[in-house]
Amino acid sequence: MQSNGAVSKRLPLIQEADLNGKVVLVRFDHNVVKKGVIKDAFRIDKTIGTLYYIVDRGGRPILMTHVGRPRDKKTGKITCSPDESVEPIVDYLERKLNTEFFIPECEINPELGISGIGNSVYRAIGDLKDRKIGGIYLPNTRWFRGEEGEGFFRDNFAVNLSDIADVYINDAFGSWQPHVSTFDITKFIPSYAGFLMQQEIENLNYVINPDRPFLAVIAGSKYDTKIGPLYAIYNKADHLILGGVLYNAYLCAKYGISIRGIPEQDIKAAKELVKSDEERQKIIELPYVVESDIMEGKVEGKYRTVSLDDFKEGDRYGYILDIDPQSFANERVSEAILNASAIFVNAVMGFTPHFTAGSRALDETIDKNSMALKMYGGGDTLQEFKNLCPGLYLSILDNARYYFFTGGGTVLTAIEQGSPYGLKPVQALMENKVRAGKITS
Repeated sequence: MQSNGAVSKRLPLIQEADLNGKVVLVRFDHNVVKKGVIKDAFRIDKTIGTLYYIVDRGGRPILMTHVGRPRDKKTGKITCSPDESVEPIVDYLERKLNTEFFIPECEINPELGISGIGNSVYRAIGDLKDRKIGGIYLPNTRWFRGEEGEGFFRDNFAVNLSDIADVYINDAFGSWQPHVSTFDITKFIPSYAGFLMQQEIENLNYVINPDRPFLAVIAGSKYDTKIGPLYAIYNKADHLILGGVLYNAYLCAKYGISIRGIPEQDIKAAKELVKSDEERQKIIELPYVVESDIMEGKVEGKYRTVSLDDFKEGDRYGYILDIDPQSFANERVSEAILNASAIFVNAVMGFTPHFTAGSRALDETIDKNSMALKMYGGGDTLQEFKNLCPGLYLSILDNARYYFFTGGGTVLTAIEQGSPYGLKPVQALMENKVRAGKITS
């Protein structure tokens, strides 16, 4: 492993903060609730160290996170649904930590969400300081009108947050958008990076400045949203394996075929990648794909394995929904995986939940490379890994050659920018340190 993983000295760290007797506002990325249920507590568990440290150093914590996307971008309407409440997160933390958290009651406008922090927060802070409760957990930050808004309500929310705390900790690596709770708050009170934020940035350096040969595996359900990160990864990697819609668009562009569900604009965009790879030869093609007549399920007689060798220009195919596992026995594919020194995976290879064989085969093949540093990014990628290879997942939890990022979108954004220090919330922390006079530049 390279020694390039040190966190920048410009970043203010929680270890440098005076927390004793202070109310500490900490932003997590506990966005793990779907339809009112926690599907995977991994992101919560990864932040326990920061929470423990705050309490151990005498701090009294106020927690916050966003859940889902309650704001309609077109209309601006904010829907505060119980399905996107922080209550399941609080229930989980109370069971895990054997302590009580208080969720403040705030007045909710059915169209505009919450306009400001209610008085119940201020009353609860007294109980927090007196240790009658273990912590306060604010409602979903995106329920607040100012979180993603502009003007008065944004400024007001930032001031409200700064009024209730002495210190701010950002441990929400997965929340890279410059919202009030990740960005504006740093303008008002001393701000620091939590342990998970530090860990994610350090490991991200191993993707941005990887050991070689470096293999990247990238998939996605939409080609246009991945173009920037895809080209950044392509330029950085020695070998690239594609999956999902990205691979389907690439196949259409290269072989002149038509695959159901792949729009012409995706194919047109993929032609540039095909042209680039004619000379550079970085893309490792998976030679066997699974074609299906339907997307609703894996129904016997409705799906089949297709070889790329059979592609002829003008051919039309149904939905291609998975990679056949025999692809990973192909000599060029297996050599690229087994000879890599660093592997980054942000990919679900098949259309879940019915087509999963490709993802399982990918993870099992990667595990055969015992020497590489293997880095997985994204909630869906990790969830599929745990679902499909539970035994393997449990066996590698403490394996130093594996790392699971909590925020796939953040990783891709940082890769596209070429540095984690270009992310707006990270910049905000560094600027806070400069303003505090702790460093001069």
